[in-house]
Amino acid sequence: MTSYTLQFPDVTYPDALSPHPNAVSGAQSNQTSPPRYPSPWGSGAGEWAEAYKKAIEVVEQLTLEEKVNLTTGTGWQQEQCVGQTGGVPRLGIRGHCLQDSPVGVRYTDFVSLFPAGINVGATWDKRLAYERGRAMGFESRDKGVTVQLGPVAGALGRASLATGRNWEGFSPDPYLTGKLFADSIRGIQSTGVQACAKHYVGNEQEHFRQVPESRDYGFNITQPGSSNIDDQTLHELYVWPFADAVKAGVASVMCSYNLVNNSQACQNSYLLNHVLKSELGFQGYVMSDWQATASGVPAILAGLDMTMAGDIRFGDGSSYFGPNLTIAVLNGTVPQWRLDDMAVRILAGWYLVGGDTEVPNPNFQSWTPDTFGAVHAHVGSAWGTGLVNQHVDVRREHGRLIREIGAASTVLLKNDRGILPLNNTARLTAVFGEDAGNNPNGHNGCRNHACDIGTLATGWGSGQASSPYLVSPDAAIQHEVVSRFGSYESITNNSALTQINALARRVNDVGGVCLVFSSADSGEGFANVDGNYGDRKNLTLWQGADAVIANVSATCNNTILVIHSVGAVEIEQYKENPNITAILWAGLPGEQSGNAIADVLYGRVNPGAKLPFTMGRKRSDYGTDVLYTPNQEVPQFNFQEGVFIDYRGFDHRNITPVYEFGFGLSYTTFEYSDLVVEKLDVADYKPTTGTSRPAPTYGKIDNDTSTHTFPQNLTRIPLYIYPWLNSTNLSESYGAANYGNNSLIPQNALNNSSYSYPPSSGPNGGNQGLWDILFHTRVNVTNTGSVLGDEVPQLYISLGGPYDPKIVLRGFERVRINPGETVQVTFPLARRDLASWDTEKQDWVVSGYEKKVFVGSSSRDLPLKAVLKV
Repeated sequence: MTSYTLQFPDVTYPDALSPHPNAVSGAQSNQTSPPRYPSPWGSGAGEWAEAYKKAIEVVEQLTLEEKVNLTTGTGWQQEQCVGQTGGVPRLGIRGHCLQDSPVGVRYTDFVSLFPAGINVGATWDKRLAYERGRAMGFESRDKGVTVQLGPVAGALGRASLATGRNWEGFSPDPYLTGKLFADSIRGIQSTGVQACAKHYVGNEQEHFRQVPESRDYGFNITQPGSSNIDDQTLHELYVWPFADAVKAGVASVMCSYNLVNNSQACQNSYLLNHVLKSELGFQGYVMSDWQATASGVPAILAGLDMTMAGDIRFGDGSSYFGPNLTIAVLNGTVPQWRLDDMAVRILAGWYLVGGDTEVPNPNFQSWTPDTFGAVHAHVGSAWGTGLVNQHVDVRREHGRLIREIGAASTVLLKNDRGILPLNNTARLTAVFGEDAGNNPNGHNGCRNHACDIGTLATGWGSGQASSPYLVSPDAAIQHEVVSRFGSYESITNNSALTQINALARRVNDVGGVCLVFSSADSGEGFANVDGNYGDRKNLTLWQGADAVIANVSATCNNTILVIHSVGAVEIEQYKENPNITAILWAGLPGEQSGNAIADVLYGRVNPGAKLPFTMGRKRSDYGTDVLYTPNQEVPQFNFQEGVFIDYRGFDHRNITPVYEFGFGLSYTTFEYSDLVVEKLDVADYKPTTGTSRPAPTYGKIDNDTSTHTFPQNLTRIPLYIYPWLNSTNLSESYGAANYGNNSLIPQNALNNSSYSYPPSSGPNGGNQGLWDILFHTRVNVTNTGSVLGDEVPQLYISLGGPYDPKIVLRGFERVRINPGETVQVTFPLARRDLASWDTEKQDWVVSGYEKKVFVGSSSRDLPLKAVLKV
């Protein structure tokens, strides 16, 4: 096998360390995606049964236009929410209100700013993932949101160093992400709000995700970039957490902007029809990302159920769905059974979570903070004004949970001489760094948080939310010290190096403590912050923080460094600096940032967080990178590293990280012992066989085109997306070229007789045999220190094959242990956890290679091991 070079130019895999050749050959430029038709119709299996029954009863009563209305957004800024569908007023069914974001309700007031997904990843705590999801769900519900656009598992984190939206998700490890993804979904949907799992799939960089956006930055591309991924990597890495989401009952999935194997993700029949709806047995609906719908008939036949925000381009008044979908059904290019399946899936998601009885009408408008304003913001006040914002406070006491998660997600990376926790006896406490202070323009002073001024509490883009307040580290630590009548000073101007140096020297002379705060930001690709087009340009700290750290640590021999960042940064020099006695990574902790870090610094909370990603020495250590300049008119992102991202890649290439995946210190110590493996008596795995029932249709459609034109008494809002026709002549009505062109209908796409079940398929998460528990692995963990502490025992498996990662995470549990106490932790291992994707059998297979299990406190501290006798 020949060696090959990744996109980052100074990383080359030698033959001995190459991924599987299938990963290389399946991730070439201009790779194609195989067609899979027809689009599977939902079965309403399992927990979806009652929801489907209710949905079908409604769909049987609907007109063609009412069904279309459910699938189509009304247009950008035409209603209250960032996305809103039409409803069925005569049956009391209102349109869906779809609202960002995965950290809180975007574009409104009196809501909470929660810690980012990457912080939840750092907690390694499934309970906190659930509670955060539930709290966000309550706030969405009480604002009138029916669909919360989150949580996030894509970007997963292929480019661990730079991707603009990694922080919205949990971790580049699919197992850790999958578990926290699923519990977040359960939490959200327990409140009556539907979760939307996004972005499916391969959305691993912001550069070149959209053509207009890229051209604004001076890049002349013709289509979004294509994530070229081989089938094994797709299943084992990027789709893995979405299987957990489907198993958890997620109501909706959002497809992404990018192409996958040179087919748009939102009309990729292999991803939507085959993998999601057939292999995983997804019963809910697929919605497009905003402006990610690339066609009408082809996208619908490939499995897209809802288009957002409805218009083709924001505010253009045209739609691939809406009236063009009405035309397509009437001329037969979209069969009735496919439209009925779309409508049933959409309504079933509503009934599944009880949203029909739980969620009030929206009481806010995304497009203005004013109380009164235009009802249809895009077209202005001429088309109606009124009360648009009721300013309902939905926060309850969620600040307590936010503070808890902020502290529980703070990773202690270094603690020389046990300098932490601080005991508040320092003669002088000094805080340095812009990241410790406030944005002088206000903590919501930058739209979409698209700046890095003051302390960093969240990234930028649609994944953020406004905060009702922001407790800065400067304010919280000052309160900590002054409340005990100590001495405190701070400098939050990073340019004041002369004053910084002088204060640091004085702190050192009197035996005080210096705390330096630093940050590194990123966000969605529509914003450019200091030349960072969403994705970061590098791994350095922002705001000139490196100079501040150098100045303080040069003269203060008790310097504590706190990092607020979206992911990995280059910090080896600080790990090795003897004057930097402690380092903490605090991520993006949300509105309670200062209080959370103070809780850890002063010992009210013993840090138990672990890194959800790897911190390497330099950029090239990661083996993957963002493609920053186009390599052709349709940029090609070739995922030739296969499954070897983050710690898997570091292990594969024998690179020692600065801090490994899963690493985190505590104020106490733990000991592991007595690893026991129990094999359970479980039935053999049986691949799924057979075919589906024929596609059902619900109700009758009147083919008389005159019955589908605009009602005469309707007041038509300009640029609003309606389902009716403007002409009885289908060839003249709206005239979208991809409607009525039968040459665009893929083979078997209109087949309503049946479809074959893939071997790995099954309702609600795939073949149920994959979820069978084959082993229970138990380990004792003892707190050998003197204080109460949290530990996260982690279980890794060696799958044993020559192209497998050295180890993969397959179990974790956060436990609280008293001093001297021993607790037993049990890890259930499912068949899926031991299996690999077999591209020939198109199924999960437990290989014959020896399987070993390892348990310990991080991916490189695994003192216990055993052989699994599979």
